[in-house]
Amino acid sequence: MTSNLPQQAPAPIDGAALLDEVEAFHRRFNVFPLEAAYVAVALWDAHAHLLDAFDSTPRLAFLSPEPGSGKSRALEVVETLVPRAMAAVDASAAALFRSVSGIDGGRPTILFDEIDTVFGPKAGENEQLRGFINAGHTRGRVMYRCVGDGSNQQVQGFPSFCAVAVAGLGSLPDTILTRSVIIRMRRRARNERAEPFRTRVHIKEGNKLRDHLAKWAETVQKKVVDAYPTLPDGVTDRPADVWEPLLAVADAAGGDWPGRARDACLTLVKASQANDKGSIGIRLLTDLRDHVLIGIDKLPTVAILDRLNALDDAPWADLNGKPLDSRRLSRMLSEYVTADGDPVVSRNIRTAGGVLKGFFAKDLEDAWVRYCPAPKSATSATPLQPSSEPLNL
Repeated sequence: MTSNLPQQAPAPIDGAALLDEVEAFHRRFNVFPLEAAYVAVALWDAHAHLLDAFDSTPRLAFLSPEPGSGKSRALEVVETLVPRAMAAVDASAAALFRSVSGIDGGRPTILFDEIDTVFGPKAGENEQLRGFINAGHTRGRVMYRCVGDGSNQQVQGFPSFCAVAVAGLGSLPDTILTRSVIIRMRRRARNERAEPFRTRVHIKEGNKLRDHLAKWAETVQKKVVDAYPTLPDGVTDRPADVWEPLLAVADAAGGDWPGRARDACLTLVKASQANDKGSIGIRLLTDLRDHVLIGIDKLPTVAILDRLNALDDAPWADLNGKPLDSRRLSRMLSEYVTADGDPVVSRNIRTAGGVLKGFFAKDLEDAWVRYCPAPKSATSATPLQPSSEPLNL
């Protein structure tokens, strides 16, 4: 006998409670350095189920200076929670973008452990893989390759947009770091405990949460597509691109997640900026401003090199096995321009010993304003007092 009673709609999924469960699952096995990291990683897990709602997808990077810091374990836990996880310890760029192109009927979430073997100092450049990870950060970017046999070759575009999490020693290329939520892992202290991760047991537990995330994502997909979350003050440009999808997930979940997400955003963005010394060119500009040309309107190249190479916490005394020299200094500074739009070049400086080539502070002022971080304080560096005496060089 068929009942005519109306079917009761399934109870709505509590997104905030679900994210609480995901965070608690991570806390069982992972000891992260900051509370903000648990929030960010739980949001990242969820965002992987909503990728079609976003224009960009942040990379998740677990990095540490030493082995045994829990990076691989963090990636293992993430693997249980994301859709179509694809572990890629030693995958080529060609294999990855063919996987993302949907040959198997679904976009994978790529999890790349031991990323230092790909981008570390002994690994070479791996420009194709770097290009794939960078391009896949933004929707619509494709990797173009020639396909076919012999002379019968055609250009084909392969999609690259997918979620990527990596783990490794050291750092990453700047272009990947700026597209990443960075979790700087460290070894557990003696008083820090983590539950052992038992593959046969805990993968099933994680996969159950993964399936719940997938169902919840279906219910909020339309809401998230049209969301433009408010970002914390000061979070702009690339950090805003990184965090916007995560904040949209938090807003969709509700509860205390919108506030916690924004607190985590500020904490981790500030932490990444504190660890970011910029490119080698920006480091040079900053050291010239903060340590070499303070209170001095010009200085001969030989004196600049002496002062740069004498800086203890700087790379100038050992650039690829040899100190910075005048040729490389001139080449690096010529990449920047003066306020008038002319390249920064060495000019003649008259000293007591004759005329020497050197650089003028006013030629660098425009580059300092545009590229260098704000000075930490007016007294952050020991000033080199200007002198009215001629330079005895």
